Amino acid sequence: MATTWIKNPLAIWTGTNDDAAGGIVVQGNTIVEVVAKGATPTQPFDHTLDASEHVVLPGLVNAHHHFYQTLTRAYPDALDKELFHWLKALYPVWAGLDEEMMQLGTELASAELLLSGCTTASDHHYLIPVGLEHAIDIQVEATRKIGLRTVLTRGSMSLGEDQGGLPPRHTIQTEQTIIDDSVRLIREYHQPEFGGMTQIALAPCSPFSVTTELMKETAHVAKQHDVMLHTHLCETIDEENFCLERFGYRPVDYLEEVGWLHDRTWLAHGIHFNDEEIRRLGQSGIGICHCPSSNMMLASGICRNLELEEAGASVGLGVDGSASNDGSNLVNELRMATYIQRLRYGSAKVSHFDAFRWATQGSARNIGRKDIGTLDKGMLADIAMFKLDEIQFSGSHDPLAALVLCGHHRADRVMVNGDWRVVDGELVDVDKQELMVRHRAAARKLAAKAQQLRR
Repeated sequence: MATTWIKNPLAIWTGTNDDAAGGIVVQGNTIVEVVAKGATPTQPFDHTLDASEHVVLPGLVNAHHHFYQTLTRAYPDALDKELFHWLKALYPVWAGLDEEMMQLGTELASAELLLSGCTTASDHHYLIPVGLEHAIDIQVEATRKIGLRTVLTRGSMSLGEDQGGLPPRHTIQTEQTIIDDSVRLIREYHQPEFGGMTQIALAPCSPFSVTTELMKETAHVAKQHDVMLHTHLCETIDEENFCLERFGYRPVDYLEEVGWLHDRTWLAHGIHFNDEEIRRLGQSGIGICHCPSSNMMLASGICRNLELEEAGASVGLGVDGSASNDGSNLVNELRMATYIQRLRYGSAKVSHFDAFRWATQGSARNIGRKDIGTLDKGMLADIAMFKLDEIQFSGSHDPLAALVLCGHHRADRVMVNGDWRVVDGELVDVDKQELMVRHRAAARKLAAKAQQLRR
């Protein structure tokens, strides 16, 4: 296995207290040494990479996304709406997804994430209309092709409009179909070992789109197969009211009732918790994925990151779907998270280092990974490297702060599992222009199908 010294970075944040000013040494898919300032590696190396113009971070980890939504960015019927009305506008459109659209949406989102310095992403795919029963299989193939490490969640919806839920009936599946496919996907694709490139988690969409029975049975299957659980929770007050009216519980009480209140669960958004619920979530070791741009776009609210972390919960970072963010750029979310959290807590209590933590260690803990999230000896070689050579960085002084505060948007180099997937700001072995042409055509086709149904 070749050994590479990534040498003398302009700045480096490892997520540890070790001096890494001299860089890091990678052998195969693993970091084998952290080099102090002025030192050289203690072991032989085959190659050096001069990082004197780079800010080096652990590969960013995206803990919540909906890849297929790249096909419906800035969709006219969904503009200027809050969550429930936004979903009702888009469910009929998404019901027209086919296998080619699913593949292209996944490939484009994965490519966009890589270019932003993201090396691991969790996708929450819950909408499986007739003809798209192998959506997750398609995602496995597409993300492996692009070279992104993933935790793909087998999402589900089983509570249709006619049963008091939110999604239209033609977008839901039976509970037995969902459970059978969940078990199949775990057996075929889940790689729990150190360095696994593809992992599977189970992810009923939300309290307003699945039954209580499905939530309970999914928790049982996840425990049996030792995989993670994921869902949306406490994104809006509407959801809280729905849970009280339908189940007689506040959302966190409902989570406990269905057997989800434990450290194998992570939740998207987690905005509207009260103090007592934050205490219980922390004691249970729950993960919360903060999605700042999406929460601002839909006017959902601001996650209580600092209280959640203080209580013991892990707080990660996610871009959320590209129809509520309209982008899949994770490094941009560091800036958004820093600023929206300062709006809640004040400038003195939130720094760019908090954003680094949320986007690396926090997200890794969210998704149940212990082999990523820091640049430390023995960890996987997932690395993001950024240059500060664009006009917005001119006149900046602290490289780590500038990365966030001046608004970086694109990595120069990205390594996943020891392999370079982005070099000189471009994807390796991916024709980005061809992908964009095909993806745009698929987006137009999906919109046209929706328009035909309305006629």
